[in-house]
Amino acid sequence: MSAPQKTPAELAVEWGLAPNEYQVILDRLGREPNPVELGVFSVMWSEHCSYKSSKIHLSKFPTKGPRVICGPGENAGVIDIDDGDACIFKMESHNHPSFIEPYQGAATGVGGIMRDVFTMGARPVALLNALRFGDVEHEKTRRLVKGVVSGIGGYGNCVGVPTVAGETNFHRGYNGNILVNAMCVGLARADAIFYSAAPGAGMSVVYFGSKTGRDGIHGATMSSAEFDDESEAKRPTVQVGDPFAEKLLIEATLELMASGAVAAIQDMGAAGLTSSSVEMAGKGGVGIELDMDKVPQREEGMTAYEMMLSESQERMLAVLKPGREEDGYRIFQKWGLDAAVIGRTTDTGRLVLNHHGEVVCDVPLAPLFDDAPLYDRPWIQPELHPRLNPAEVPAPEVWEDAVLKVLTCPDMASKRWIWEQYDRHVMADTLQDSATGADAGVVRVHGTDKGLAVTSDCTPRYVQNDPYEGGKQAVAEAWRNLTAVGARPIAITDNLNFGNPQRPEIMGQIVRAIDGMANACRALDFPVVSGNVSLYNETNGVAIPPTPTVGGVGLLPNYDVVAGFSTMAEGDTLVLIGETVGELGASLYLREVLGREDGAPPTVDLALEKKTGDFIRAEIESGRLTCVHDLSDGGLIGAAADMALASDTGVVLDATSATHAHILLFGEDQARYLVAVPDAEALIEAARAAGLHASVVGHARGDAFASKDLFSIPLKHLREIHEGWMPRWIEG
Repeated sequence: MSAPQKTPAELAVEWGLAPNEYQVILDRLGREPNPVELGVFSVMWSEHCSYKSSKIHLSKFPTKGPRVICGPGENAGVIDIDDGDACIFKMESHNHPSFIEPYQGAATGVGGIMRDVFTMGARPVALLNALRFGDVEHEKTRRLVKGVVSGIGGYGNCVGVPTVAGETNFHRGYNGNILVNAMCVGLARADAIFYSAAPGAGMSVVYFGSKTGRDGIHGATMSSAEFDDESEAKRPTVQVGDPFAEKLLIEATLELMASGAVAAIQDMGAAGLTSSSVEMAGKGGVGIELDMDKVPQREEGMTAYEMMLSESQERMLAVLKPGREEDGYRIFQKWGLDAAVIGRTTDTGRLVLNHHGEVVCDVPLAPLFDDAPLYDRPWIQPELHPRLNPAEVPAPEVWEDAVLKVLTCPDMASKRWIWEQYDRHVMADTLQDSATGADAGVVRVHGTDKGLAVTSDCTPRYVQNDPYEGGKQAVAEAWRNLTAVGARPIAITDNLNFGNPQRPEIMGQIVRAIDGMANACRALDFPVVSGNVSLYNETNGVAIPPTPTVGGVGLLPNYDVVAGFSTMAEGDTLVLIGETVGELGASLYLREVLGREDGAPPTVDLALEKKTGDFIRAEIESGRLTCVHDLSDGGLIGAAADMALASDTGVVLDATSATHAHILLFGEDQARYLVAVPDAEALIEAARAAGLHASVVGHARGDAFASKDLFSIPLKHLREIHEGWMPRWIEG
């Protein structure tokens, strides 16, 4: 006896729709939806596709600026980088898939973010990633790190796009839900940007790329729900990527665009054929009718439901100009891609699907596209940690042990093992990357004297203890990292990773982090042009630390005028620009040395950030500064050690008082830069004339990392421990 079929209402719950949302569907349709229609609604109304819990707060972000060509709402953001050139970029999460199947989850995250960029007409030129893993002692962490890093490297290397920057953190808060945020940056001509809105009725809808299979079905729904102990069973919702197919797809797409045949184009990402068709028609204010029999399929007997919800990779949907279908076919055939005209745009304002001679879906587009439920969810002010009095925070008992604990902890230890698996120099335009000792990756704008600086930043422990200040700091650090290489910061993309928004305390984290980020963007003239929201990052009710990752892009007018922190030379003087009061709350010193994670994070004075950064950038542009490092994790100790290791030159810091030295050396005050110069006097005078605090804090000499009477660690020994931690841990 066969099992009884589920009712539409029961399926709605299974597919992530709330009872009130299902009632809205009944009201819109005036009838019960069939399973295909319900599947379409469920993915389009998922958190992943609709942003229903965050959209009202995302509107707080500044999104316009003199260099903004296209802000949020398209596949990626577009900015003007002079001379008729444009930069197109976005960051996106692949958290849930990467936890379930780390290699394919991470690989398809890279593939998906590249499609967001080249679907707008850009050639991808740089990749970044921001990775958060659980405690290094957790049973799953090592396997997840190996899988994710292999997936990122395997996909990006095969496609031939360099991975130039990123960050990797470890914390027990990610034990049950890792974060994999991927960012892609591309270049295009400003007068050749392509958009997704179908311009009118009666035009051919063309599918091209790889065939559709059953992988990734309901992937968007899975990414909009929290995990439990049975999450491993969700492997079928993880897509499978083919980087070689992606490379062919890039070349075919760019050639198709150059041919003049494209009227609108959209990649098939989350929710696959459903989201691409709905968004193209919805943005254009038209309808769309598809013949599912014509969809290229790699498996037999696929239903319309499976084809519409599949998230098979390396696929695109385009609306071609009338009479240009054969031009498209010639290009697709040249690059060996499957392709078919699978439908037409209409004037009905409806999504209509035909399969085996029957209409299997006929629904209005409006509720799918721009009438999805929006929630102003209840929220409470997150519990804030009191500010710590630095004088009451104990100094280290054994200084050398404390310094090594901070510099070689999993967050601070060298990630050489990771970035050596990434091809950082393919395309031959990478000027600075993870290996070169700089706060941001830099790639040349091919055929010009310009460079793009790119970075990814967030300090989750700050956001955990004060979402507002932590949100400000994530933006400020991205701005500071671009400034530290001499770039002029232009705009950001973001990836907002949080837990379950239906819990008021989590929604409070989201609201206050966005408030802080928005204020920082306004103060620093650093608008948001694209982004992604990833919610329900929790397992069995335990949420991740709030992690609003910021990806920043800046312009170097002349890439020869650039700074890093690997050029410190014997005899240089180390000057700290910016004031230290000793912000030790939520610091690495507190966590790694004292075993505490309390305290308010450092406050971010946005006016001071701007004034200090503008001064540093002007000094770099004038040629007076070439060795610059911003201060962040680990404070002055962290920055000075980075410079010593990158330059292979010893450093002697000036702190001498064992009672108060930890405040100067480990404090994580913001708006600070450490620079190395042959002659400090003129720089200090210029900084003070600009109203900034500046002081000599050490000198480059010898072959040890030291601070007078407090500690002295041979640089060779520090390097062995700093670079050796990760390979030893990976090997078990």
